Parts: sequence; C-alpha cells; structure tokens
Amino acid sequence: MAGYEGMAIELSGLTKTYQRGKQPVTAVQEVSLSIPPGQVLGLLGPNGAGKTTTIKMICGLILPTAGSVRVMGFDVAKQRSSAVRQIGAVLEGSRNVYWPLSAWQNLMYFGRLKGLRGAEIKPRAERLLSELGLWERKDEPVSSYSRGMQQKVAIAAALITDPPVILLDEPTLGLDVEAARTVKDWITHLARDEGKTVVLTTHQLATAQELSARIAVIRNGSVIADLATGELLSSYSEDRFVVRVDATRDGITALLPAGARAEADAESTVVTLPDTGQEALQGFLAEIRAKGIPLVSVSRAQPDLEEVFIQLIHSDSGSAPSADAERVG
Repeated sequence: MAGYEGMAIELSGLTKTYQRGKQPVTAVQEVSLSIPPGQVLGLLGPNGAGKTTTIKMICGLILPTAGSVRVMGFDVAKQRSSAVRQIGAVLEGSRNVYWPLSAWQNLMYFGRLKGLRGAEIKPRAERLLSELGLWERKDEPVSSYSRGMQQKVAIAAALITDPPVILLDEPTLGLDVEAARTVKDWITHLARDEGKTVVLTTHQLATAQELSARIAVIRNGSVIADLATGELLSSYSEDRFVVRVDATRDGITALLPAGARAEADAESTVVTLPDTGQEALQGFLAEIRAKGIPLVSVSRAQPDLEEVFIQLIHSDSGSAPSADAERVG
C-alpha cells in the first residue's frame, strides 16, 4: 500500500489452543510481534514450537483462540479479504501451485484468483518467470520440473499480485545449492530493493543469519528472544578471541594454551582461544612475540546463530534480551 506508514504485521497476544481429547493443548501462547515494512524477520524454533501455526494465523488459514493479527493495518479476523490481499505465502509441506498446469498457467490462475485482470498479470508473470530463470520452460507442466524449479514457481505465484508482505515457510528446504542461492538472493532483493516485509521460517540457521535483519525465537509456543540479528549474536558473545599469525600450523601448535584450536589456510594460521580473559590473551600474544612469529590480527570471536539458538532452546530460563519487552510473549 503506497504511503502506508504503520507496521506491516502486528501480532498482539496471539494464542492458539487445540482440544485433544479432554486435554487442551496450547500451540501458540500470547505471541506479540511488530514487524515494520521492508524487514526480513527470521522466525525460528524447534519442531512443534508454533512457527507454522503462527504463519497460518497471519494468513487467516487458522483462527486464533485469542489475540489479534493485523496486516498492513487490516485486522485479519474482521477484514480478512483485505488483509489476505496484502500477503503472498509459500507454505512448507503444502502444494502451493497446481502441478498439472504450466508455470504460466499457474501465474495466470493465481493472478485472476486474487482479482487481477489478464492485462495486469501477463507483464508481471513474464518478469517473474524471466528473473527466476523459468521463462524457457514456462509452458511445461510444473510436475516435470525439479524440486528447485517448483519452489521458484511457488514463489512467483506468491508474488504475482505484488503483495507487500511475504511469508516463507522453509523456502529453501530440499533445494540444491544453486536453486537455494537463487531463492536467497530473491529474498534479499524483495526486502532491500522492493521494500517487502518477509517473515522467514527455516531450520537452516546459516540461511536465517545471512538473510534476517531480526530474529525471533519461539519455544513451546512463546517468543523467548526478539532482537536484531547482530544484537542477538553479540548478547551471547563470550571472551573468546581469534588470533591470526603469519606461521604454519605446526609452527604454532606448541604454543597453544589448553582448549585452543588452530586452523591453517593458504597464507596464515588462525588460532581460536577458549573463553578467556585479557590477561590470558596477552600472555599468549607475548609468547608469539618472544618466538618472533608475526601477528596479523586479533579479534573477538562471535558465536554464530546455531550456537545462540542451541543455548536459547536448552536454557533453563528460555529467555534472552528483547528489543522491546512488549514484543515478547
């Protein structure tokens, strides 16, 4: 929506409880998140954490037990038709396109289904299929495509109406390296160049770290962390240091303190020191100088998202610093 200045997605106290026999089971519990336009949010969690249920409530496919969802200002419960028109979704485990139809027929169908005229759909379909490398095979049935090509068609179908909000549930699952790279480049392009809001769920944490400006971690239906990606990683940084020296691995091994590891590349050796203080670091650097080994660089080691995620999921408190306390369910 041109000129829209509010939050692209607002979840307030979002809760979903199912009845299994006589026992209620809460899949999502009081989740509150506000996502601005143009941001890629990585929504992460273990299996059964409530990620897909949350995505389906945003789409209007599942009704919440309590709480509310607003998409581009539209209340999904009260203004479902208008809200859903703001969304393009690719849901993991679902057939997002019709396999007997060609890629071109799929885009024409989904464009018309969402209220566009043929004259509006055709140039968009041509651009999407060309940019996703599907144009040469646009008239072949989707069932004949590789898994990666099918996923590209699903993404094109989600984008055919040019929606401001994109929901991607495991978009690179099962793709080869080249196809996954294309999808990841598109996610970056959608947010950076087109101002789309993207909610990404994935178990591929390196992908989430690469693409997401912000990470929300959900466990047992509740959000336990919600921070900009860099802030989340920094909040779990330890006093570990990376020392790069101009020497072979064999030439540095004898100097390594307990728990340190050394990895050599073509030009130097990288030593990762264990969790240690400045005094121990300075002692190691002094030994290097005494041996006449040239020092290239020293930096603080940052944990990757996988390390942080595992700490969060298995921590007793199950909570981390939040950018806004009201966003944490």
